Amino acid sequence: MIEHTINKAIYAKRRRSNSIGITLSMLAMAIGLMALFWILGVLLYKGLDAISWSMFVESTPAPGSPGGLANAIVGSLLMVAACTLVSTPIGILAGIYLSEYGHDSKFAALTRFVTDIMLSAPSIVIGLFVYALVVVPMGNFSGWAGSIALGLIALPVVVRTTENMLRLVPSPLREAATALGAPKWKVSTAVVLRASSSGVVTGILLAIARVSGETAPLLFTALSNQFMSTDMGTPVASLPVVIYQFAMSPYDDWVSLAWGGALLITFAVLAINVVARVVFRDKSKG
Repeated sequence: MIEHTINKAIYAKRRRSNSIGITLSMLAMAIGLMALFWILGVLLYKGLDAISWSMFVESTPAPGSPGGLANAIVGSLLMVAACTLVSTPIGILAGIYLSEYGHDSKFAALTRFVTDIMLSAPSIVIGLFVYALVVVPMGNFSGWAGSIALGLIALPVVVRTTENMLRLVPSPLREAATALGAPKWKVSTAVVLRASSSGVVTGILLAIARVSGETAPLLFTALSNQFMSTDMGTPVASLPVVIYQFAMSPYDDWVSLAWGGALLITFAVLAINVVARVVFRDKSKG
């Protein structure tokens, strides 16, 4: 009887602890969601007025003149595309090496250490590094320098995400492919990488989402350009830099364009993530 009473007391205590934990978790989630929807609501309220056809077809204007963000949009797309095309294959290959070949390697341990440092490095430091390494020797700011800076920011994200996703693939899958006679490189690329493709793509999207809003490194590398330019060897406009410049200006039309640009970046990143998740979810079901 005494033991039964003790068990009931322990059970009641555990239920109370579980209820408190769930309540605190739900509260934390509600606070996070409230902050997210607050940000999105302010962006929609402030930025929708600036969304128009002219914003996509006209270059940044002088104060008090009509204009848009076409040059900044094109410049951001060019630099993010160049950054992604370079950092993605290098990051995936490095992640494969660290996960599949670098278990007891000192070089792999050093690579992980450097990657972790780059993940935590402030973006302005990377911008200054590229400025000293690329901009000063070239003698001018350029879109290529901006792409290099963004690539150095995106690369460690892709590397670490790829390695972690590949490590989640169960060992029996590797052993089964090896037993069928597949070489190590074939197992890594055709079996392990394919099994974790959705996670790897998510890492790439995280890297794109991070570099899409970077301002500090572009101030030291690509600078900006008031006119439309697709020449990556010259200063190129970008949405984050234009938003930074326009948001601090005393002109209402520039501030309105800054809100529109912020809304555009936010929903572009959200759309990329949603589309990728839907596509890969459908593939996994199929």
